[in-house]
Amino acid sequence: MVAAYAISGMIAGILNKFGKIGVIIGFCFGNIVLAYVSNGYTVELIHFKEILIASIGLLAVPKSVQINIEEFIGNSKLLPIFPERALNKSRETADRLNNVSETIQEMANSYKTEQEQVDVQQIKSNKEIFITELLDNLKGYEDNILYEDMSKVDGPIVDEIFKLVIDKQEIKRKELLEIFAKCNSYIVGFEDKKISNYLEDNIMQMIRVINMSYKISKSNFVWQKRFEENKKNIETQLQGVSKAISNIAENIEKDIKKEEQYNNEKRQILELLKQKEIEIQEISIQKEDRFLIEVYMQNSNNTDIEYIEKILTDILKENIVVNQEASIGTRINFLSDDKYVMAVGNTETTKNDSNISGDSTLSIRLKDGKYLIALSDGMGSGQEAKQSSNKALKMLENLLLSGFDKKTSIELINSSLINQNEEIFATLDIAIIDLYKGNIEFIKSGACPTYIKKGNKVQIIKSDSLPAGIINSNNLQTFDRDISVGEIMIMCTDGILDSNIEYKNKELWVKYLLEDIETTNTRKIADLILNEAIDNCYGIAKDDMSVIVCKFLEK
Repeated sequence: MVAAYAISGMIAGILNKFGKIGVIIGFCFGNIVLAYVSNGYTVELIHFKEILIASIGLLAVPKSVQINIEEFIGNSKLLPIFPERALNKSRETADRLNNVSETIQEMANSYKTEQEQVDVQQIKSNKEIFITELLDNLKGYEDNILYEDMSKVDGPIVDEIFKLVIDKQEIKRKELLEIFAKCNSYIVGFEDKKISNYLEDNIMQMIRVINMSYKISKSNFVWQKRFEENKKNIETQLQGVSKAISNIAENIEKDIKKEEQYNNEKRQILELLKQKEIEIQEISIQKEDRFLIEVYMQNSNNTDIEYIEKILTDILKENIVVNQEASIGTRINFLSDDKYVMAVGNTETTKNDSNISGDSTLSIRLKDGKYLIALSDGMGSGQEAKQSSNKALKMLENLLLSGFDKKTSIELINSSLINQNEEIFATLDIAIIDLYKGNIEFIKSGACPTYIKKGNKVQIIKSDSLPAGIINSNNLQTFDRDISVGEIMIMCTDGILDSNIEYKNKELWVKYLLEDIETTNTRKIADLILNEAIDNCYGIAKDDMSVIVCKFLEK
C-alpha cells in the first residue's frame, strides 16, 4: 500500500503540469501499473471509489486556496535521521566489499592468465602426444582405405582432426567425411552396395582408432594436469572466501551482543557529552583485548574529539585515544592506547643489472589497532618478480582488512600464485605487532630468519617452509613472542643473507654483525646491514636487498 500511494503520487506529480485532470489521471495510472506488477492482473490496490472521492474533492477546491502541510503537522522530523552514520557505515561496508572484490578479481585473473598460457608450444606438445598414440593405433590397419591419408601426420587432415577432437572430445562419421572433403580428399564409391559396405566399415574403423587415440593421449596432455591442479585450487579459494564471509557475519552477531555489555557506560558518556553540547548520534563500545569505540557525531572538530577522549578515559577507566586511520567522516574511532611505541627504519637496493627490485614491503595499521609489517621477495629480479611480490602483499592487505583469518589468507595467496605459472612464487615474511598487549606474531612462508636484538644478544627466529606459489600444500609456520622493552626486530630478504659465502649457515653472519652494532637507531642499523651485504659482494649488489628494523619502547 505504501508503494501504491508513493508510485501513484509520483506519476501524479509528473503530470501535474497538465492541471488537476493530469494529477487525477496520473494517480489512476500509477495505481493500475503497480497493481499489475504486484499481482499480475488489474485489480486495483487503491479502490477507484476512493480515488473518485479524492478527485471530486480536488476539483472542488479553488486554485486560489493554498494548503501548507506544516501548519497541520509542524516542521519536526517524524522519523529518526542518521544520514552521516548511515553514510559512514556504507563507506566502511563498501571498503570491505571492495577488498573482497579485489581479492576475488586477483583469483579470477590468475585463471585467465593460466588459460592464456596454454600457448602454441603447449598445443604443439599435445599434438605430438596425440600423433604418437595415433600412429601406434594405426598398426594393423594398413589395408584401410583411409590409412594413407591418416598416416601423413604432417598433413592437413590430421591437423584438422586434432583441432576437432580437442574441441569436441570425439569425432563422428559426418565430421570425418567433412574434414576429408575440406582437404580435397573425397571418398567415393557409395553407389555400389558392396563397395559402399566396405567403405563404411573402413570409415567406422578409423573413427574408433581416432577416438581411442585421443582418449589415451588426453591423460598425458600438459594442460590436463594443470586443469586438475586448478580444480583443487578453486576449491581451496572458494572455501576461503566462504569462510571469510561467514566470519564477517559471525563478527556482526558478536558485535551486537558486545554492545549490550556497556549500556550503562554509554548512557553516562552520552549524558556528559550532552552537558557540553556535543551532539552525538550514536556510540558503539566493544572490548576484546582492548576497547574499540565508534562515535557517530553530527559535526566533528578537534576540540570535541579531545573532550570525548577525556570522557571515554574517565568512564571506561582506561586511557582512550582517537584512531585516525580507522575514522571516516563523522564516524570517529577510538581505542585503548598502546602501552608500547615502535620506531621503524628500512632501506633497500636493487640488483646491480636490474631496473626494478623484486622485493615489496607493507606497513599498515589494522582496524583492531595492531600493526602489520610485511616483506615479500619475488623470484629473481625485475618486473615479473616485483609483480609477484607486490601482488602477494596487496592480497594479504585486502584479505586481512576484509575479515579473512591469517591462515586462510596465506592459503589463498599461495593457490593464486600457483595458478600464474610454474615459475612464479614469492616469500612472505609477516609480523603482526600488538603494541597494547606487547606481543608479536610471526608468520613465515619461505622467508628469511627474523632477528631479535637486545643489547649484544641476538635471537634467530627461522622457518623451513616453502615460498607461496611453489606447491599446493603450503606448510605455513607461525611463531609468537612477547615484546621486551628496548629490543630490536630485524627482517630482511635472501639477497642480504646470500651475499656472504664464507658461512655455511648464512644467517650467522648477520647475527654476528648485529651483536657488534652499538647504535639503536633503526635506520642506521638497516643501512649498516645493507652496506655490509654490498661489501660482501665487492661493492656490487648481486641481488635485490631489503631490510626492515623495528625498535620497541615502553610508552
